[in-house]
Amino acid sequence: MGKVRIRLVKRTARKLLEKYPDLFTGDFEHNKRVVSQLIEYRSKKLRNQIAGYITHLVNMASKRKKAEEASARI
Repeated sequence: MGKVRIRLVKRTARKLLEKYPDLFTGDFEHNKRVVSQLIEYRSKKLRNQIAGYITHLVNMASKRKKAEEASARI
């Protein structure tokens, strides 16, 4: 089982992804740098959690898009 993410992480990640959708990719390291530029949190752990959740959301959206394209071809 995975870890439960706190509401602050989810809310912040969704807001950042909604506001800056083109800045984020499926790469955690890239997202970590972008998050540190966009928000000023003192906690490295919180920054990493937000970047990780954004990476998760981007990867899930990518998989969903690929599945829809594959089903449209059939």
